This record gives sequence, structure tokens and C-alpha cells, in this order.
Amino acid sequence: MTALFEVPAPLFKTLSDQLPWLAAVPALAAEYLDRWQLRLDGKPLHGMASVVLPVVRAADGTRAMLKLQPFTDENKGEALGLKAWSTDDVVEVLDDDPATATILLERLESRSLDDLPDDTEATKILAELLARLSAVPAPPGLRRLEDIVTEMLTGAPELIPRLADPDQQSLLRRYAAQAAELMQEPGDRLLHWDLHYENVLAAQRKPWLVIDPKPLAGDPGFELLPALHNRWDDLVATGELHRAIRRRFDLLLDVTGIDRERAVGWTMVRILQNALWDLDGPEDEREDEIDPHQLEIARALTR
Repeated sequence: MTALFEVPAPLFKTLSDQLPWLAAVPALAAEYLDRWQLRLDGKPLHGMASVVLPVVRAADGTRAMLKLQPFTDENKGEALGLKAWSTDDVVEVLDDDPATATILLERLESRSLDDLPDDTEATKILAELLARLSAVPAPPGLRRLEDIVTEMLTGAPELIPRLADPDQQSLLRRYAAQAAELMQEPGDRLLHWDLHYENVLAAQRKPWLVIDPKPLAGDPGFELLPALHNRWDDLVATGELHRAIRRRFDLLLDVTGIDRERAVGWTMVRILQNALWDLDGPEDEREDEIDPHQLEIARALTR
């Protein structure tokens, strides 16, 4: 039998540990097309870890996007989180299957905040969305920030010595100590966990809507790092990198009202998390230094 479509080639790299799932995607898509009475309406798209199919509902002609992804702890609460937020701020869930994290979403435009020429305007829009999203209490059943931090602190002693630079090792140990302190008050807000400019798309019913959350219950200060290290070229172009980082950070805090001290602390914890991810995994694939951009963010915010 001929497959409905070819899985986008980049996913065989980003999901190299999910090859059986990738092989099954066309059949899985056919199952949901039948179950939800959909027909294909274009070529398959993809994220870093998902296949996204333009579809049309047979019953009413609604144009939508069918998102297929391997079930993980990160995405199992995606539909739950989206449905807890106002559809004034996020993409609407039209149908979902919690057992597989498959979601039918309204179709938005392809233009994102990353395409907005003025990076300050883009940051302000993102911050306004973040302020409204983080005002919502997390519904029961989501992962909790204190559990994430506990996992980090459990793995940190083994992973941190893999850094080549002793000074960077000391830096991460300091951030681990901050994490242990901050997790005493981990927060209970509904967090997106990956709110950056490419995860905010233009729409017809609203100017901008948020997509692709990895829902988490916790402190909004944990949300800021993606907005700081994306659109990096805009920061570099100012010729005053650290000042530009601080200006973007200040704008995020001014709009959201997040406490500065906790925001700085949680941002360092987020840098710790990313560094531990880079240090983990097979020896021939792991990094042995903190991401240079994130190191600059740490220096700018803690000087």
C-alpha cells in the first residue's frame, strides 16, 4: 500500500531515537483522518519532534492542523494546558487523544514573531502573552517544576565534572545551589516552558496566538530564558550585547511584573538545565561547555 505522505526528512535526525514511530506515522495519520473525519489539505510540515498535517474537516470544511508526535512526559499535557488557557491567547484545540498526545488544532498563519522586524516590539508582544498565560493556575495532572528541579539536582553531581572548564563547573554548582533554594517555593502557575518568538504565530481571529507548549506547574520566572536567547542576532547587532540582554530582560519584567531576584535565579536554573542536557547522552554527541549565548546571558544578568 502506498503511504499517504513521506515523513519530512529532518525528523529522522531530530527523532533518531524514534525510528519505529516515524515509520508508523503515515498509518497513524490514516487512523486519525478516519476517526476525526478529516482529509489532507497540503504537504506535511514538521516541528523539532512532530509531524503536522494540514487537513480539512469533512463535516464543515474547517481548516485545521493534525499534530502527531511520539508520546513523552513533555507533550502528554499539551492539549490539557492549551484548553486551560484562554483561546484569546493560544491556538484552539479542536480534538485530541490524550493516550497518544495527538491533537487537532486550528490552522494559523505561518508568520511568527520571529518575522516581526522590530525585536523590541516582538519582545513586548511575547511578554504580554506571557503575563496572561502565567496568571492561570496550573490544572491538576501536569508535571511540576519541583519534580524537574529534583531530577536536575540528582543528575548534576555526575554531569557537571564533564565540563572542560573548572570555572564553568563552579558556575553550575552555584546554579545548582540556587535551584535547591528556589524550589522551596516552586510556584503553581501554568507554564509554557518554551515560549519564544517562533512559538507565537499570526492568526486571523487574533493578531498573535501561542503554540506548542510543554505544560508545567511552577514559577513564571522559569519562563524567561527562551525569549532571551532567541533572536540573538538582534542583540548582537546593537554592538552592546550585555546592555541589550538586560534591556530585553527588563522589558519582560516590566510587562509581566515577575520579581527580578527570582527571575534572575530561575533563569540561571534554566541555564543549568540546558547545560545538563548538553552534558548528558552518548560521549560522541555531548557538549563539554556551557552554551556560549547562555553564558553571555548569565554574565549580563549577574554582573
